[in-house]
Amino acid sequence: MGYLNKLFGISEVHSQHGQMVDHMLEIVHWFMLLLFVGWSIFLVITLWKGYHKRNPKANYHGVQSHASSHLEIGVIITEVILLLGFAFPLWANRVDQFPNPDVRVNAWAEQFAWNFQYPGADGKFGATDRFLISSQNPIGIDPEDPNGLDDVITGNLVLPNRKQIEINVTSKDVIHNLALPTMRIAQDADPGKFSRMWFVPTKAGKSDIICGQLCGPVHGQMRSELEVVTDEKKFQTWLSEQQTFKDSPVGAKAAEKLKAAQAAAAPAAPAAVPPAAATPALEVK
Repeated sequence: MGYLNKLFGISEVHSQHGQMVDHMLEIVHWFMLLLFVGWSIFLVITLWKGYHKRNPKANYHGVQSHASSHLEIGVIITEVILLLGFAFPLWANRVDQFPNPDVRVNAWAEQFAWNFQYPGADGKFGATDRFLISSQNPIGIDPEDPNGLDDVITGNLVLPNRKQIEINVTSKDVIHNLALPTMRIAQDADPGKFSRMWFVPTKAGKSDIICGQLCGPVHGQMRSELEVVTDEKKFQTWLSEQQTFKDSPVGAKAAEKLKAAQAAAAPAAPAAVPPAAATPALEVK
């Protein structure tokens, strides 16, 4: 992390692509500092030269040199370099080059909380329906879909270190933003659709999850926790210890109904056939 980034108190980076983001931020900060100092000096010189006692008679010709034009061209060239050389490649890497993820999570936003959905042992997310959302079914998992019975719903986000992570973000009400400051990534949560983002954690530990979009009067308290565990084994252990959808009242009823349906659909065992009676031997005369 650069000097100005540290001076401004930017959090430590914990993701693979985060160094590139910090590098671009450092360059932009130095560029803006240079502009600030330059324009401040220009303002002081202008006020000093334009003081009315030094210029009792107005000058109707103005500045005759083209220095300001050259400076403006230089600023434009620098901004183009920042945009084409840093911003576009970083953005393309984030949105056009999605790898096959090691872990997939669905993030559901609402005023003013987060829910995170993990697929169960089958690796498949259960279907959801917004009309099924309730206090016992916070993301509206369809109880008729057997893929959702082993899904895990948590209020905190837990991920394994150094694995490809893909998070699909959506909202149940208004527009939110899933912001992971230490991962240097954020994604808007729009109602009615999923938006993808991906990253690779590089350091185990805990950090804040915040909402990066003004979403209502308690927006500032819409926080959660991101925990990155050291390896895949610890992640799977944590996941196996969590309650699944079938452990909830709604899911338990669905699991019993599915079990009964499977039992009714199972073919009946064939009836036992009694042994044939012995045929008496014929007497030959």
